Amino acid sequence: MVMTFSEEDLSPISALQHLVFCERQWGLIHLEQLWAENRLTVEGKGLHEKVHEMETESRCGTRVVRGLMVRSLELGLIGKLDVVEFHRVSTTGDSPDSTADEPAGVMLDGARGLWHPVPVEYKRGRPKIDRCDEVQLCAQALCLEEMLSITINRGAIFYGKPRRRSDVNLDADLRRETLSAIHRLHELTRAGKTPLPVYGPKCKNCSLVDLCLPETIQRGRSVHDYLLRSINDVIAGTKGPVT
Repeated sequence: MVMTFSEEDLSPISALQHLVFCERQWGLIHLEQLWAENRLTVEGKGLHEKVHEMETESRCGTRVVRGLMVRSLELGLIGKLDVVEFHRVSTTGDSPDSTADEPAGVMLDGARGLWHPVPVEYKRGRPKIDRCDEVQLCAQALCLEEMLSITINRGAIFYGKPRRRSDVNLDADLRRETLSAIHRLHELTRAGKTPLPVYGPKCKNCSLVDLCLPETIQRGRSVHDYLLRSINDVIAGTKGPVT
């Protein structure tokens, strides 16, 4: 995939997670600028804010950076990463070749040796059936790779419900899926039209379900007709008096 984007045309990395999870959700948020909160979104927002507010830390062999801004002009993406862990891979100043035992490293200001970056994404809930979280993480790694001129072999996702960290192998299959999602993201952005809904179990917990109306629209009933029927029902008293 060969792309070149200007700074003004960059899309948020988080949009990929919305897109892979549900193309209509992506359209409502990123095209129509609609948003609604529920308990899940509030908890998720709070988790990200807490992670970003924590101070940068260093421990034996690892430096942890929070809220790092990244972007890729080649892929047309921009975003703020929850956490990037830099793991020391060499105590010398010479860059080692990337191997299965020792990945390539980069130099950090004020630190001796070479360090390999590992992006870590925080999610409030549980692992999902699809790979929308993994795609988001992989896109973060691709941006870091472009900025640091290095290959990143792994990342991680911390899920709040089981309070468990899952390592993610950034292999060829995940990279292909991520690049395909990026292509679809820009394709839909250029089209500028919100996709139609596909009703399913995941709609139940979506904060946008009342704005999306997935069952109504998927059954071929227009939103206009739905609203007219609702108004007529209220007037007729079948849903109680108007207050």
